[in-house]
Amino acid sequence: MNYELLEQIGNKYGESYYILNTERFKQNFIELQNEFRKIYPDTYIAYSYKTNYIPDLCKIVDELGGYAEIVSDMEYEITKRLNISADKIIFNGPYKNKEAITEILLRGGCVNIDSVEEFEYIKGIAKSNADKIINIGIRVNFAIENTNISRFGIDIESDTLRKIVKEADIISNINIKEFHCHYAPRNLENWKSRTEKMLKYSDELFEKAPAHIDLGGGLFGKMKDDMKRQFSSYIPEYKEYAQLVATMFNKHYGEMADKPMLFIEPGTALVGDVMRFAAKVVGIKSIRGKYIATLLGSVYNINPTLNGKNPSLEVYHKEDNNLKYYEDLDFGGYTCIESDYLYRGYNGKLAIGDYVVFDNVGSYSIVLKPPFILPNFSVISYNGEDIKLVKRRENFEDIFRTYQMFN
Repeated sequence: MNYELLEQIGNKYGESYYILNTERFKQNFIELQNEFRKIYPDTYIAYSYKTNYIPDLCKIVDELGGYAEIVSDMEYEITKRLNISADKIIFNGPYKNKEAITEILLRGGCVNIDSVEEFEYIKGIAKSNADKIINIGIRVNFAIENTNISRFGIDIESDTLRKIVKEADIISNINIKEFHCHYAPRNLENWKSRTEKMLKYSDELFEKAPAHIDLGGGLFGKMKDDMKRQFSSYIPEYKEYAQLVATMFNKHYGEMADKPMLFIEPGTALVGDVMRFAAKVVGIKSIRGKYIATLLGSVYNINPTLNGKNPSLEVYHKEDNNLKYYEDLDFGGYTCIESDYLYRGYNGKLAIGDYVVFDNVGSYSIVLKPPFILPNFSVISYNGEDIKLVKRRENFEDIFRTYQMFN
């Protein structure tokens, strides 16, 4: 990566843009899966589409034998466009379009129920399609230390859950294929607790463990040391999650001939470090001694969850540019939001026309970027050799075509 390459891309696809490294994504997927399979061979990855649903990435997951973990009919449409087999789809989420539920179930996919209302609807599908096996999962909710009450899933201690399991057992063509949970915290303590409880509750609820026991997502991905230092908790590596979770599964099910498949649903852990954002410096000014550089980019392009952390970055200088050294300079965005800063406290040389390239922007950046003030930028695939357009820069028509006054 150098300034000439960045400028070449910018001249063709727009001055600021995302850079996608699909080879790194493949490597992450294979490495994470291998670490688990070394200990518990029946481990599978269901990639969290909502984290970053660039179709190129979703297709790679399918090619590597992974599953699609989706939470909307929009994401389901991606799987259809990519010709992903329905039996590789896990449908989660608190709201599910009924047409999508029906189609996925009748095609052989698995729908994880999140409420009694969903189960009642699925019972109707089973009754109307007695010749079809209806594969469902049950998403459960239980207490984990130092974790707020989650709004997702069915309370593990409720009579409702046991009623659903009992009714599902009675209906001959409903198959409880998956036992599922998901918690946001990424620390090892949370993973230990959720694994222990899922194994315990599976034994209590079912005579035989479901085909899938799915522990959800919430794993840290790879990042540079300057990013790690901004977290208050330890950042585990892939193998540490595997040594903890897969070892517990192997101990619990190791002697069984028909073991359940262990599923994890990573998003950030796979995609966080596979995208960068290249933003051009369009201005530098001093306000009462405080230097601020304005970028053609926004915090909403790289950190729409606004977690306040400084991403890792590199600055690429234009040759013969009028460079000046700055201390404690802040990189501000193009929006009119006062708090729109991409990075605070930069020390180094800088000039107008330079490129600032931010690392670890693959998680939620594309999917959460609002069409506020400017449409989103292009996505370029670059793995060290070929340059490929993955997503063109958005334009006026993309944003305003749904408004009736412009139709």
